[in-house]
Amino acid sequence: MLRFSRLILPFLLIGNSHLIAEVVYNVADLGTLGDLGTFRGLTVSDAINNAGQVTGRSVTFVGAPTSDGLPHAFLYSNGQMLDLGTLGGSTSSGMGINNLGQVVGSASTSPGGQAHAFLYTNGLMTDLNTSIDPTLNITLIEASGINDAGQIIGSSNAGLFIYSNGQITILETPGPSFAGVAGAEGINNAGQVTGFWLKGRLVSGAFLYSNGQVIDLGTLGGNSSYATSINDFGQVVGYSDPPVRGVSHAFLYGNGQMTDLGTLPGYSSSYGLGINNAGQVIGFANNGIDSRAFIFSNGQMLDLNDLIDPALHLTLREATGINDHGQIVANGPAPSRAYLLTPTASPVPEPSTFFLFGFALLGLAGALGLANKRVPYNH
Repeated sequence: MLRFSRLILPFLLIGNSHLIAEVVYNVADLGTLGDLGTFRGLTVSDAINNAGQVTGRSVTFVGAPTSDGLPHAFLYSNGQMLDLGTLGGSTSSGMGINNLGQVVGSASTSPGGQAHAFLYTNGLMTDLNTSIDPTLNITLIEASGINDAGQIIGSSNAGLFIYSNGQITILETPGPSFAGVAGAEGINNAGQVTGFWLKGRLVSGAFLYSNGQVIDLGTLGGNSSYATSINDFGQVVGYSDPPVRGVSHAFLYGNGQMTDLGTLPGYSSSYGLGINNAGQVIGFANNGIDSRAFIFSNGQMLDLNDLIDPALHLTLREATGINDHGQIVANGPAPSRAYLLTPTASPVPEPSTFFLFGFALLGLAGALGLANKRVPYNH
């Protein structure tokens, strides 16, 4: 849900065939919620806000490498990772964060029990189901995104929903959902929502909900599409099948058109996972064996691994979020760790009035003392 800053990527062209990049990003390991002896914890990032705060889930092994571990939602802020706890169960996962540092996700209500959507704010995790009318007979299962107005999207036993001040709106999809499978993946500050629904067995469609209307975004020429994120200008990213069978390509949808972003050299497929208000897109490319995180900026898709210090000996497998300062959260290989990439130089364009308003809200949050994607990739 966060988006727009122009990052000029400096390159040195050597000969006619090799493009060598300078170090464009500094890299910080987010760490974990705790390690035990020689067993390292695991961390997966899901979202970032304009303050550079990150949420996701972190697992600490509890005895041996064969242990399942216990994933908990976290909030990473100012170099520290905070365990957000659960709703009484053993697991939780952070899925979305807004510019006020409010986190949403899903958490178990008892050991092995049902998952419920949660909101974390002012240091407290709250079950969203406790703030809706119980006579509706609706159970909010997960919350996948939140905007700066506090509108929350997610899934329930009654379908996709938008939650606002205790009121629930059930979102319709453009067509019937096969086996009831659908997902609300992103919401922007205008209240526009994007996501997907399963049209049939192994066939999905991307949608955009805007001003009470829901539309099918179409495909890149194949059968399926899947939307993952939306910025404040209504631009949507995701991935879709081109006419070539067996591959997917990242797309950018805007002004009624879906544009194929291509893929990295040597990688047959690409998946768009996030977009900022500068229209920069992040995600990963895959060739069936290996995955590489990418950024699409100024009409070019670049491997993020070429833009970090090679002395780190680090391979970024997927990028999951990008904010309006060009900061990126990305995940590494198993055992998975999450990383925050910060541009070494961060030129930011003149913000719009709406964008300035968002930062005013963020400043208010600081004064009040507030806390400062489903894709075919194996973490």
